[in-house]
Amino acid sequence: MMCAIEAGKRNRRVLLIDHAEAPGEKIRISGGGRCNFTNLHTGPGNFISQNPHFCKSALSRYTQRDFIKLVERHNITWHEKTLGQLFCDNTAKDIISMLLDEMDRVNVRLELETSVKSVRKTDGLFQVETTKGAFTAASLVIASGGLSIPKMGATGFGYDIAGQFGLHVIKPEAALVPLTFDAGLLEKTKALSGLSVDPTEVSVGKTKFREALLFTHRGLSGPAILQISSYWREGREITVNLLPDRDIFAELKHLRQTSPKIVLHNALAQFIPKRLAEMIAAQSGHDIPLADLSDQKLKTVAAAIHQWRITPVGTEGFRTAEVTRGGIDTDELSSKTFEAKKAPGLYFIGEAIDVTGHLGGHNFQWAWSSGWCAGQFV
Repeated sequence: MMCAIEAGKRNRRVLLIDHAEAPGEKIRISGGGRCNFTNLHTGPGNFISQNPHFCKSALSRYTQRDFIKLVERHNITWHEKTLGQLFCDNTAKDIISMLLDEMDRVNVRLELETSVKSVRKTDGLFQVETTKGAFTAASLVIASGGLSIPKMGATGFGYDIAGQFGLHVIKPEAALVPLTFDAGLLEKTKALSGLSVDPTEVSVGKTKFREALLFTHRGLSGPAILQISSYWREGREITVNLLPDRDIFAELKHLRQTSPKIVLHNALAQFIPKRLAEMIAAQSGHDIPLADLSDQKLKTVAAAIHQWRITPVGTEGFRTAEVTRGGIDTDELSSKTFEAKKAPGLYFIGEAIDVTGHLGGHNFQWAWSSGWCAGQFV
């Protein structure tokens, strides 16, 4: 829609084909129905790609401030949540209506419930065969997203078209997705299902995120886990600090002096949720009065809280992933126009490309920025 609007402003005849029943379905369900439409702090550092420089041009040419101006021009009120995340005050449908209004203003034609059967290029023009007939165009933009949330109709269409025209596709994988445990670890944590801990610090290697964590009946979720999932790879260990703002060893030593008869799980429950305190105390084998615990034993307990090391067995996959990591290799595209180097007139934008944003509105900004930039050239 963003690309169509910009192309329409240039007096291009634009047809937007969508196989869904309604436009902007991913917008509609985002942000709990209020659409986390951008982030005040969006920058190249908020994106993952085999070429981290590719996103810089688009993000600088159409910024979050540009999109905010568009939102405000349509009198859509918004508010900021944590970490620069911007949400509609009313509903995500306001963003969809805004884009549809902009499309109408520049005479973009929208065809819903229309599936593409085939694409070919003949005599310099693209021939697109659909369930509503055939269309011919000088420029073809693929903005079909990734594989995340298949129940909403996500497919590998964009990757198939890229492959058809000889473009390399980096293996698509689920990102911003909950992590899962093996049976042994699940047995230890099953009593914690539904428990949230905020804040936590979760890290893989040198990458660290400080946000909330949620225990689930399959493993871990919550913002901190979704963020780190984009960096995690199978077989790697993650480290969780369940109490990043306190030194639990120092706190327990102090309590041992002032309340020596307090049992470990009750002592821990002063700093972390009760169910979590009970699990850590029980698994430590030291759930006895603090007076009977040496400094070394207290350090072991502290390590279980500040340096909980776990190796997830996998992720919940595309079914619950918010975005797709990987996709069309950015080396195949112009960072200025988003045109395929091997196929003049063919463009790829948004999530279909190997550019994946952090949680919190960054992926929407990538959609707006990449769409805007391609719209200047298609």
